[in-house]
Amino acid sequence: MSTERPESDTSRATADRSARRAVTVFPALVLAAGALGLLLPGGFSGWGESVPYLLGVVMFCMGITMTPQDFRGVVRRPWAVALGLVAHYVIMPGLGWVIAHLLQLPPQLAAGVILVGCAPSGTASNVVTYLARGDVALSVSVATVSTLVAPLVTPPLTLLLAGEYLPVDADSMVTDILKTVLLPVVAGLAVRLLAGRLVERALPALPWLSAVTIGVIVTVVVAGSADAIKSAALLVFVAVVLHNGLGLALGYGAGRLSRMGEPASRAMAFEVGMQNSGLAASLATAHFSPLAALPAAVFSVWHNISGALAAAWLSRRAR
Repeated sequence: MSTERPESDTSRATADRSARRAVTVFPALVLAAGALGLLLPGGFSGWGESVPYLLGVVMFCMGITMTPQDFRGVVRRPWAVALGLVAHYVIMPGLGWVIAHLLQLPPQLAAGVILVGCAPSGTASNVVTYLARGDVALSVSVATVSTLVAPLVTPPLTLLLAGEYLPVDADSMVTDILKTVLLPVVAGLAVRLLAGRLVERALPALPWLSAVTIGVIVTVVVAGSADAIKSAALLVFVAVVLHNGLGLALGYGAGRLSRMGEPASRAMAFEVGMQNSGLAASLATAHFSPLAALPAAVFSVWHNISGALAAAWLSRRAR
């Protein structure tokens, strides 16, 4: 859900409004999706194999919103993007490992929390940064690079931090991320470059397509572990709230300590604290179990709620 918009002012304004509405409605949509999976788990049995393909749709939508401007931002401020990237892949994986130990999570849940921390930036982080009056260009650049390097970073980090809980096939995970993340993003970018005018017309619908698709992913993941949710939901919720809240705070603090300025610090908060939980859910389902995907499903709901609240507060402070 990048906030980089088409060239015309009318298209840009329409896409901005659509993105803001999608982010506002998204938590309710995902809550409803989770409730559906919990109440009717049998209706989604056998859907687990569709999760990687659904994630591919989300990442294609992300790629199709990208423009060459996103990559020029990386070249213009490489040190700021590098700082955001390091903060993201150090703070969130480390927090996941610490929280798993502090809460003494069972192996499946511990691996799931750590995997969420090792995922790239969340697809809604750009829009939330925009709503918070943060540095959107920096947010887009960090999100873009964190997604592109995920095949090289996420598997070894997961092996390093979650390997003590469950066996981790890092090589297979690299292949899965390439297929479900990198290839769809590149394909979306190619479509944007080759059919820019047609894409401009579709841009307002893309945040909604992403939101609905992530909702389906959450439904499938929750349905696959419906029985376990009743006993583990509170523990997982506590872990997710701590993970996300500390990530937002430490990301903002990293920006302030680096003297990046207030808007850039706000971007850092959301680029660190908001994760691509759809990818984490897909990987957890494929490599661990539906129960290990539960933290990602809960994170998908909560980080959008907390992100929207934090954005509203920061925006009010800016005024």
